[in-house]
Amino acid sequence: MFNDIGPLELVTIIVLAVLVFGPDKLPKMIQDVTRTIRKIRDFSESAKADIREELGPEFKDFEFEDLNPKTFIRKQLDNDELGLKEIRNGFDLKKEMAEVTDAVHGRDADAPSSSSTPAVSAGGTVDMTKKREKLAPDERPPFDADAT
Repeated sequence: MFNDIGPLELVTIIVLAVLVFGPDKLPKMIQDVTRTIRKIRDFSESAKADIREELGPEFKDFEFEDLNPKTFIRKQLDNDELGLKEIRNGFDLKKEMAEVTDAVHGRDADAPSSSSTPAVSAGGTVDMTKKREKLAPDERPPFDADAT
């Protein structure tokens, strides 16, 4: 419950509690707080038991922690009945993105041309600058929607 409270914060809370309630009333306040927390826990456990009883025997393995979306999704993805691990392992994101890029630019994915692959310099970095291609004398330049 208090996993993120450090030692300095804990000392500060204790000092403030002593200053606010005083050293003679502090033990009584601690007892009252722990009693209230215990009552709240008992109330929530009885509410959970009532809900399980009302749901019936078909929901005997129902856990309230499964209502948390993160827990539910993690539990479903770890379930190997659907074969999701095989799908996840067989998915190559770089290859899929290259195919999408080639499809958008109208290139053939199997035979990359010299203009579809960016130039690689001697240092191993990719040159992403646009290079003008030589056009035939009767050929029109390509239409650039971004330039208009």
